[in-house]
Amino acid sequence: MGLFNRIIDKMVSDKVPFKKRKRLIVFVAIITLLSMTTATVAWFSVNTFAGVDKLDLNISLAAQLKVSMENHGKDLEKYGKVITNEMIDDYLKKHGSSLEDTVLDPVTTREGTEFTNQRGTVREPNKHSYLEFECYFIATEEMWVHLTTESTKAGADDGTKVSTESTGAKADVVNCARVDFSAEGTGNGTTIYEPNRSNPVNGQTTFDLPSGSMVYSNNTRLFHLNQLEPVKVTVRLWIEGNDPECDDDVQDAQLSVQLGFIGCDKDNKPIS
Repeated sequence: MGLFNRIIDKMVSDKVPFKKRKRLIVFVAIITLLSMTTATVAWFSVNTFAGVDKLDLNISLAAQLKVSMENHGKDLEKYGKVITNEMIDDYLKKHGSSLEDTVLDPVTTREGTEFTNQRGTVREPNKHSYLEFECYFIATEEMWVHLTTESTKAGADDGTKVSTESTGAKADVVNCARVDFSAEGTGNGTTIYEPNRSNPVNGQTTFDLPSGSMVYSNNTRLFHLNQLEPVKVTVRLWIEGNDPECDDDVQDAQLSVQLGFIGCDKDNKPIS
């Protein structure tokens, strides 16, 4: 409002007649109000975001790393190398939802565990807000689990990728998506993956993956595993309402998410 006050002071010093000054003050006030209301922060004007086409988790065949939707203790034969759409859907149905019914309305978060809408109301998972499910990772040796864009084998194309078949402005939805991983256990926590990472929003600490050849570092680490000790990992997928590209243009867009994982040693070298 500093500019508004300076304009009034200028009119007084220039001895502008009161009636004319009054009309000008009203005009300036309207312009000031418009400038404040048009500089809004992202978010949809109407929350009608569509759904998730695909959500798969794939694990590199080279690393001695496995995953399951259930905790099978140390029974390695009951763990596998992939979590499919169908497996996630079965999990959601046990919790009163389904992938088909999943609607990702914009939400935001700071730490990646509690989510609110634009009005600051806390939102629950899988209820027209954000997608959440649990899985269990286990490894035959101690390792750090990283997110990777590399495929499990030549021609597989099953590395980490956030994509859409929507075209035009709707395709910007891939820039609004976030995925986080909350792992139990000493030294673990929550990490947030931001595809096509830009300026941080809402105080979030996020990471992105390289666009070219995969390079593993502390930034791509998700969590730590001890030998034959399963760790529960909660995965969350959401549309970040504070992202500058989360506007009406991306409403009703569709989203596909592949998540690829690999195990690395303490020096961030893949374990074969």
